Amino acid sequence: MPSPQLMTAALTSGAASLVEFIEALTVVLALGAARSWRSALCGAAAAMMLLVLLLALFGQAIPHLPTGAALLGLGILLLLFGTRWLRKSTRRAAGLIPLRDEAESLRRHTERFAGLGARGGRWDAPALAIAFQATAFEGLEVVFIVLAVGAAGPSALRAATAGAGAAFAAVCALGLLLHGPITRVPENSLKRLIGAMLAGLGTFWIGEGAGLSWPGEDLAILPLGLGFLLLSVLGASILARGAARG
Repeated sequence: MPSPQLMTAALTSGAASLVEFIEALTVVLALGAARSWRSALCGAAAAMMLLVLLLALFGQAIPHLPTGAALLGLGILLLLFGTRWLRKSTRRAAGLIPLRDEAESLRRHTERFAGLGARGGRWDAPALAIAFQATAFEGLEVVFIVLAVGAAGPSALRAATAGAGAAFAAVCALGLLLHGPITRVPENSLKRLIGAMLAGLGTFWIGEGAGLSWPGEDLAILPLGLGFLLLSVLGASILARGAARG
């Protein structure tokens, strides 16, 4: 049976990748509808090849870093990254900022891209560049998450990579099936859960890097993540009551 650390790596990486790839898909769909499917898909594919290359290069470099220093540094970054996601999703859950609407985002992007000017020649340079930029921007967060949650060792890195790969395949399949944006995924709930797990895993690795011996070893990741999630739920309730009082 996989260890809690490997399960956390695969599930966290997969869920985070799902959210990021859905956002990139919306931009690519808008570019295809408004500009050029060939250029949009080729720009996205080029970005994905770059991301795979970066993942391979940095994935090979991480095992050669001092274990304690690597876990401590990545743990701090993971904690900061997770709490950023958790903060935004908590504010959305409290109603302070609107939930993301992929259908509305597609409509807005399509209108904006259609106004970029006429296409020229076989390739549409704006569509190619924007698809590359959007996919690379969202994908860089995926690469960081995969490397960070997989930094504990080759098995964890393989688990995190498998989770991200499964999410990418699922988004591509759903995009082809639906011919439109993926709107039924509870994105904010996913981001909230991912943020809590990233923060919990980051806290665990900060302790590991500092030489702390956690009770239950890898099992400590689960209550740490649950603790951050409960803080988010409590924070959203407090913020919602404050907003209701004006």
